[in-house]
Amino acid sequence: MTNSEDSRNFEDSPDYVQSLVRGLAVLRAFDGDQQRMSLAAVATRTGLSRAAARRLVLTLQHLGYVRADGKEFSLTPRVLELGFGFVGSLKLGDVAQPLMEDLSRRVGESCSMAVLDGQSIVYVARVPVRKVMTVSLGVGARLPAFCSSMGRVLLSGLSDAELSAWLSACQPTFHTAHTITDRDRLLQLIKEVRSTGFAYVEQELELGLCSVAVPIRNRQGQVAAALNVGMRFHADARSRVHEVLVPALSDTAEALERCIPPEWLPSVSESA
Repeated sequence: MTNSEDSRNFEDSPDYVQSLVRGLAVLRAFDGDQQRMSLAAVATRTGLSRAAARRLVLTLQHLGYVRADGKEFSLTPRVLELGFGFVGSLKLGDVAQPLMEDLSRRVGESCSMAVLDGQSIVYVARVPVRKVMTVSLGVGARLPAFCSSMGRVLLSGLSDAELSAWLSACQPTFHTAHTITDRDRLLQLIKEVRSTGFAYVEQELELGLCSVAVPIRNRQGQVAAALNVGMRFHADARSRVHEVLVPALSDTAEALERCIPPEWLPSVSESA
């Protein structure tokens, strides 16, 4: 039985809490592009009825996760509590951030760290230099793993069986004309990361954007996170990646690996 079949079977079981799923969907509906929304907008973004969206938003407001301003609603800082346990366990504030800031200064580009969560990567740390993507990126932001440099690095850390299951559940879609959606080609690229030690993605997520990532391994040698640098695409981007960015990223990753807590685990690999 595949992971997707297991997921569908669980969703039909009495242990599946539909109201929790819908409540989390409401929280995830708010992002950098939609920081304030009316009940009608929440219903549209989540696919819920207007009545269901209203009940959930008002409940989240009562719990302190959402605030009202006239007819619009927005998240409160209290939502950060939901992720503090995970982010705090990585000790990113003490370990990753200063090293990433140093890397960003050295190369003059934004850098990020992410882990794998199903079919997505989730940002757990970021040092922006300039906005290189049209979407807003920050801690908690999600991007598709199949066409992102950090995603391919994280996928390279899966076993062959785990990677096969992940690709079977993946539904690649075009983001640009350069996006690679063929599963066989994706498998080849991910396996290449295992031998080269880095992943380079050129204009697959967004035109004019390229990025390169390397793995960060835990004490057991497992890929626990990925570190990347993103930049504007230009004619010499690939040579700069090889000559400047990969060595700088590798140095920072090695420094992080010497400092990370021994309890760091591999990134999540279950299919979303």
